[in-house]
Amino acid sequence: MHNKIQTYIQNSIDTKEKLLNDNCIIETIQKISDTITYSLKNGNKILFVGNGGSASDCDHLATEFVSRFYKDRHAFNAISLTSNNALITALSNDFSYDKAFSRQIEAIGKKGDVLFALSTSGNSKNIIDAINVANEMGLITIGLTGEKISNMDNLCSILIKIPSSETPNIQEAQMTLGHLICLLVEEELLNA
Repeated sequence: MHNKIQTYIQNSIDTKEKLLNDNCIIETIQKISDTITYSLKNGNKILFVGNGGSASDCDHLATEFVSRFYKDRHAFNAISLTSNNALITALSNDFSYDKAFSRQIEAIGKKGDVLFALSTSGNSKNIIDAINVANEMGLITIGLTGEKISNMDNLCSILIKIPSSETPNIQEAQMTLGHLICLLVEEELLNA
């Protein structure tokens, strides 16, 4: 059991070390934070989408942007599209689960907004549909997914592929990057 614990923790560390040592990913993190900062400065918003654990991560990250991360400041306009159970179940029932996020984007998205999509596989149909609709409407699409080839690879304006194929490692790294991006945006907007 002791070895299993150490192996699990080491796998998480290894994934984050790969992020740390990949200059392309470091540059992309900066590009994402710059893009979100620019969007928020121009009166736009961030819309988060994800399924399962990623849905919870969307709620968490939207909260960090609206509430505060490190510093007391004005609220940043961020919405998790995973939170409204009545709306998600109605859309799933009346249309299909594939439309659970794209219909919400149609309702509240506008050109210049940011769609921030979390998907460990990069193949979830409702996430792909959300990205396609967002692209058609002129939103900036940002994606975080795993290392395997996926449908998200050629759809997002900006994409980071977490260097792992293990769902828990991908999710842990996505939250690390989400927190980091929030930190960078917060600092940039407070120093503007």
